[in-house]
Amino acid sequence: MKVLVIGAGNMGLAYAKALIKSEYLSKDNLMISDTSPEKTIELKKESRFDVYTNLADCLPSADIIFLAVKPYHAGELLAELKPLTKKDQVIVSIMAGVTIKTIQDGLGIVKVVRAMPNLPAQVGKGLTSFTSSSEVSRLELSTVQKLLDTTGKSVYLDTENDIDASTGISGSGPAYVFYFMQSMMEAAKKMGFSDHDSKVLVSQTFEGAVELFNQSDLSPESWMNRVASKGGTTRAALDSMDDNNVQDLIQEAAYAAFNRAVELGK
Repeated sequence: MKVLVIGAGNMGLAYAKALIKSEYLSKDNLMISDTSPEKTIELKKESRFDVYTNLADCLPSADIIFLAVKPYHAGELLAELKPLTKKDQVIVSIMAGVTIKTIQDGLGIVKVVRAMPNLPAQVGKGLTSFTSSSEVSRLELSTVQKLLDTTGKSVYLDTENDIDASTGISGSGPAYVFYFMQSMMEAAKKMGFSDHDSKVLVSQTFEGAVELFNQSDLSPESWMNRVASKGGTTRAALDSMDDNNVQDLIQEAAYAAFNRAVELGK
């Protein structure tokens, strides 16, 4: 099995590096292509995978092709790929908002997997949601999932609407976490902590809270109640958030991302 990753940006490179690190694919079976001469020269120096600038030299021999370019490049990319693709190839798209039908129509092939990874894939802690056209076999889907899992975890969803919804939660979600972290760090600095200490206080708090949550069956609400006591400091903070409808605002933000994903698909 040969895999081609088209696009050596953050996500494309994250998958290529994860695949090599996992030893799921050998160097000879992993190819990466990018239009930037500077990028390809840099990648060739690493010698971790075969690097190409001309798709005609690599795409025909690929069994599975990852499309890891910005969504606004989708039209021109699909037009370039169409004369080179073969009907038995499996396309895995991580282009946000680009539908399976758009890719099928653009390439004239039917085996398409649409995936939505998130940024922590770069450090092996990603979450990728994915779905596929009915023509992708169970064996092919299992193989694709193993490839996706090299960057963390993956979850199969039944419909593309579910992919759009997952964009609002896991796809865009890391930015919400960073937003909250930034706010807490700014509060810490206003209280007199240094930049370094503010970062340590906040990052370790997040890491510890997530670990507690993952190692138990308790809900977030149950954990909040364990931390907060009546009339205490934590309850004062939580009451302030409730008074300012922070929970509602976070949910509205997630829906805003979801709605935008739907708009992009149109």
